[in-house]
Amino acid sequence: MIYCKKCLQPNTRPNIKFNEEGVCPGCLYAATLVDVDWASRQSILKEICEFGRAHNSSGYDCIIGVSGGKDSTRQALYVKHVLKLKPLLVSCIFPPEQITHRGAYNVENMIKHGFDTVTIGPAPGIWRENMRHGFFKYGNWQKSTELALFSTVPRLATAYQIPLIFWGENPALTLGELGTNSLDYEGNQMKHGNTLAGGDPSWMFSDNIKLRDLLCYSYPSDEDMERAKLRIIYLGYFWKIWSKKDNGSFSCLHGLDIRDDRPEDMGDIMGVDALDEDWMNMNQMIKYRKFGFGRVTEFVNEEIRFGRMTREEGINLVTRYDGKISEKIIADYCRYLEISVEEFHRVVDSFTNEEIFQRDARGEWKLRYPIGGTHAQ
Repeated sequence: MIYCKKCLQPNTRPNIKFNEEGVCPGCLYAATLVDVDWASRQSILKEICEFGRAHNSSGYDCIIGVSGGKDSTRQALYVKHVLKLKPLLVSCIFPPEQITHRGAYNVENMIKHGFDTVTIGPAPGIWRENMRHGFFKYGNWQKSTELALFSTVPRLATAYQIPLIFWGENPALTLGELGTNSLDYEGNQMKHGNTLAGGDPSWMFSDNIKLRDLLCYSYPSDEDMERAKLRIIYLGYFWKIWSKKDNGSFSCLHGLDIRDDRPEDMGDIMGVDALDEDWMNMNQMIKYRKFGFGRVTEFVNEEIRFGRMTREEGINLVTRYDGKISEKIIADYCRYLEISVEEFHRVVDSFTNEEIFQRDARGEWKLRYPIGGTHAQ
């Protein structure tokens, strides 16, 4: 297990590659921001906006995929007030058993800023069955829901004939997820990232679930996207700073309701992530057990890159809080899936990476190596 020499990103992230000096893609990109010709990037963004206006047969210049959280709130207001475009917001909502009151409030808050919004709610029974399948087969219940969240936007863009789509960050630049095949603002290949895995929903097929049941989970083919002239743009490429802290602070000033949970109950020290439901933080715990990092690592990496935190301070926070989740959240999730807490832990244990984790004297999983060091696997 090798950590980036500048931040705390380990090389266990899928599709990541460090350079010869042992520096991760996120740090390499952050270092280039000082010398970026921002006027040139704004010229590119202006051309993109003109493309949207030129294809406004529907009355909308673009589509923005939203959840009502910190990133989508800031994006929507930026597109409307800075770029002067007329966006249609598209939100794939969680079923009633999963969405929180805070999540519903934040979507309402965003809409109140003056946006037309389409909400899509996939059938709850199929949603739960897909979540269950993803949890048991991949140790990742979000594998199906992420596909629905990201597929519904280009499907609506095609149906409404709105070819310009804005998403937020390019995960290759900020996280090091190089599977998306883009190192700039172009997002048409985003479906090739680790979780979406090409946008193919066939792994969800079963005796009860067929392709006709998975329209919300079916990402358009490259041919369909080309035919519809879709352009997916990472808006974060055009901002000097894209971070959890900055997006969260901006959106709080515009009505965003954030968490007040203890960091050790959520594995989240900012309280600005995954506000629409609680189980994503639990999935971060599972990710931590697979790869040795979770949400806290991703937050401190941003802060280290922007010079707002030292690496030593980051190590302390990651050690204390990363991969944590309360048993109450686990119990709520188990009730939803109709499994026992014991079965949940058996599944998570089976996906725990024993090359980087070992049990301590109390039987708890602990990293084998000190956080931030360089340890060959």
